[in-house]
Amino acid sequence: MSELDVKQQFELDPQLAADTVVLGKFPLSLLLLSKDANFPWCILVPRRKGIREVHHLSEEDRVQLTRESCHLAEVMADLFVPDKMNVAALGNMVPQLHVHHIARFKTDVAWPKPIWGIVEAKGYENAELEERVSRLRSALAGDDFLLLD
Repeated sequence: MSELDVKQQFELDPQLAADTVVLGKFPLSLLLLSKDANFPWCILVPRRKGIREVHHLSEEDRVQLTRESCHLAEVMADLFVPDKMNVAALGNMVPQLHVHHIARFKTDVAWPKPIWGIVEAKGYENAELEERVSRLRSALAGDDFLLLD
């Protein structure tokens, strides 16, 4: 199967689709924003069918994922000025490879613990979601990032 065929068969995991808003895409990854307003929280999902782990990616894709992840982390750090950027690929609940990028603050509801299981997800107000999406898209706009509706 060609790489083009693999890309064409990529489908976002239903749980990720339900829990996020699509911001756009990088050459390799779909970029999502978590609907949990407790934290500035983005997720990169490499658009490759059946990939569960970073080491399952081709060497070229691993390098590209690292580029995209570092760029996203830098943009989020500039936008949100967190005390810490948490970047992790866990996949215990959703097996599809996805990399969390979470801006953490000493004042957030879960600090210093991991965010999972501490508090329930808090939905965005419409205006707050629109503002966060707009800020992220504007900061990321460029040759390597395409907006998606």
